[in-house]
Amino acid sequence: MVATIPLEQATEIIEAAEQHAEEIGVPSVIAVSNSEGNLIAQHRMDSAWLPSVTISRNKAYTAAGLKMPTHELADVAQPGETLYGLQTVDEGRIVIFGGGFPLENDGEIVGAVGSSGGMPDEDVEIAEAAIEKFQELAE
Repeated sequence: MVATIPLEQATEIIEAAEQHAEEIGVPSVIAVSNSEGNLIAQHRMDSAWLPSVTISRNKAYTAAGLKMPTHELADVAQPGETLYGLQTVDEGRIVIFGGGFPLENDGEIVGAVGSSGGMPDEDVEIAEAAIEKFQELAE
């Protein structure tokens, strides 16, 4: 069976991320996926960039599929490195910059979050707010 997060929790995770995005003034799109990277819920804040809809979904997909935060892929995907060109595979769905994180419960990846709308460090910060909410809900 595929590990997942209930829709109600995914919605709460998105709301927490959006609250932080508002606090730092970055209109964003937040996506939450199951452990296979399939979308559970997504929301686009007013004025968020339209391409961020796809990017946030792909950040969650990447984090779930590769079981790691997307920002950790940047260095290894540079020219001359072991995973050079990684972002060009899987129909272009792999994202190698910050904003995507797997969501773990008791050591098992049950989903992922993707945030897009700002600079990568802002997307990471917003996604971290989502992770905090996820951890709070898992307690």
